[in-house]
Amino acid sequence: MTYFDRLVERTNGKHLFDYHPNGHVQRCRCGQAVFFDNLSCVRCSTDLGYHPTAGDLLSIESTANGQWRVVSEGPQHGNAYARCANAQGPAQCNWLVTDSASAPFCIACSLNLTIPDLNLIDNAEHWARIEQAKRRLVAQLILLGLPVVSRKLDGQQGLGFNFLRQTPGGDPVMTGHADGVITLNVDEADPSHREKVRENMHEPYRTLLGHFRHESGHYYWDRLVRDSAWLEPVRQLFGDDRMDYQESLQKHYNEGPPADWNQHYISSYAATHPWEDWAETWAHYLHMTDTLNVALDYGLQVETLALQTDPFDSSVLAGCRAGDADPVDFLAFINRWVQLSSVLNVLARSMGMPDLYPFVLNVDSLRKLFLVHAVVSDYGSAG
Repeated sequence: MTYFDRLVERTNGKHLFDYHPNGHVQRCRCGQAVFFDNLSCVRCSTDLGYHPTAGDLLSIESTANGQWRVVSEGPQHGNAYARCANAQGPAQCNWLVTDSASAPFCIACSLNLTIPDLNLIDNAEHWARIEQAKRRLVAQLILLGLPVVSRKLDGQQGLGFNFLRQTPGGDPVMTGHADGVITLNVDEADPSHREKVRENMHEPYRTLLGHFRHESGHYYWDRLVRDSAWLEPVRQLFGDDRMDYQESLQKHYNEGPPADWNQHYISSYAATHPWEDWAETWAHYLHMTDTLNVALDYGLQVETLALQTDPFDSSVLAGCRAGDADPVDFLAFINRWVQLSSVLNVLARSMGMPDLYPFVLNVDSLRKLFLVHAVVSDYGSAG
């Protein structure tokens, strides 16, 4: 059963607590609730390790041979693993090494090609924030069944990360993706810098996790769409990616998005070019699936919410290329997401905070989301 299939079951009120994507609301062996980024239990100080393919945060204890034995009850009980080499130091990685090919690092840390220069002021703190966001991305990609292989192991199709910071007098560092490598400007880990850029760019949302999810969309376009049977369906819905990218980008920054962008795109930046439309839509798909799963982990059943919204019906997906994806299940997921995000926004406003999900879905963006879901499902089925 796939990640999305389980999500659908859970949104229909079944199996609410037997699946824990990204390690949310699990428990230490002492019964204390533990969370995705915890290195140890706050009650009993037992060490914790995240198992990426199982999606479980496990209680562990050291052994005489330097391994860590799982002491949590369940399928992993008694198994022994190494801890990631980045468990100590600024990255504070709590993942287990479950694949010898990535050793001495976990699968998430093995993706790093360049880390910040830790001799520079603030870089250790910035790197910790970056890794925290990247681990959440990688955990979800693995649970979705998507290919996650280090560029160092597969120089043609692998994924890599460069975390760079502009040096005095040096060239600016641009966050982006090229040839399987995601580059992040380390300054994005500085909340004051990121907020200033967000306001200057008139963006409703800008986070480290958002950057990673967006840039991963470019990577998976190359992996799952570019050389596949999905290329033409994607071009039909998102537009022809062969149009000049730099020219489109410059036009966006000079003139802004088209006046009716909110009728056809999920964000104003998505209107820049078909590649950006795909990456923005991909990022939102990851936002939605992960956040709804977290809500279900906490026992929040969306169908019981007093706030009801007008649901999308099957007519909005008429004629969409589906592959193995079930449009009924997808619409059930989307309609529950609209309800949940509406309530989350109201809660945020009650605290004087901006909306947690400052976007409005339109029919065109919904059809694009369904195509992203179909591509992900197709890869999972083939795998």
